[in-house]
Amino acid sequence: MIDQSQAQQLMGQTLHTSDGDKAGKIGQVYLDAHNGQPEWITVNTGLFGTSESFVPLAEASLTADGVNVPYTKATIKDAPNIDDAGQLSEAQERELYDYYGISYTTEGSTFADTTRTSTTRTSTTGTAGYAGTAQYAETSNAHGTTGYDTSGPTTDSAMTRSEEELHVGTERVQAGKARLRKWVETENVSVDVPIRTEKAVLVTEPITDANRGDAFDGPAISEEEHEVILTTERPVVSKETVPVERVRLDTQVVENVETVSDQVRKEHIELEGDVDTTGTTGTTGTNLQGKKKR
Repeated sequence: MIDQSQAQQLMGQTLHTSDGDKAGKIGQVYLDAHNGQPEWITVNTGLFGTSESFVPLAEASLTADGVNVPYTKATIKDAPNIDDAGQLSEAQERELYDYYGISYTTEGSTFADTTRTSTTRTSTTGTAGYAGTAQYAETSNAHGTTGYDTSGPTTDSAMTRSEEELHVGTERVQAGKARLRKWVETENVSVDVPIRTEKAVLVTEPITDANRGDAFDGPAISEEEHEVILTTERPVVSKETVPVERVRLDTQVVENVETVSDQVRKEHIELEGDVDTTGTTGTTGTNLQGKKKR
């Protein structure tokens, strides 16, 4: 059973019937003036929703798709025609309950409460609180808009069909990280270095005219020493730090295509009633095939 806390969620919801059809959009919610419980709703029916039918909430349930009631669409359309004057009299309620076959003691009808002094029902249109009669002008529904796209005091003779569009963009987020790090390693390096070393070599030469002067220079007989200094090369190692290359991190953009899927809602408009659609051009989402009233 739908309770008082759910009353304001009902307005603008789609009313689903027992035969799997959609009766229309819920317009008003009528509350019991004694305990504030939701007892009746009105649904926009007829051509372009110009008529409103009363539907009891005694056996209704609120779902994610709207409100479900155990009545057919034809039953709702053929309900007694009662002016939506902001409240229902006891006689009007009895007539409606008799039509829908609901006993006064049915749970949810609130008729079991025999202690109240009045059976007047008042309606709410989305304003705070439940006291007082229905107020139609300049009031907002559960969606924050005025009216429900039906001809009435707050709308004109046309309705607007809207649909959601999917807008996809991109944003830059961190996908990873790269870092350059430099460290020092010590390794052994071998280099071959040519080394030159002097050694003493005994050389004898005969007396010739070229060296005769040197040979006869000095005493004829004497003692003498002659010394030669021998040298050798040894490796000398020194180190120098020199730059060999430059290393840096750069970025490169790689493009790919990613498919994004989401759900969008589209409003559809259905034409009902005896309307001549000859020469009328239908737009996407609009069914211009007229249906006979039942």
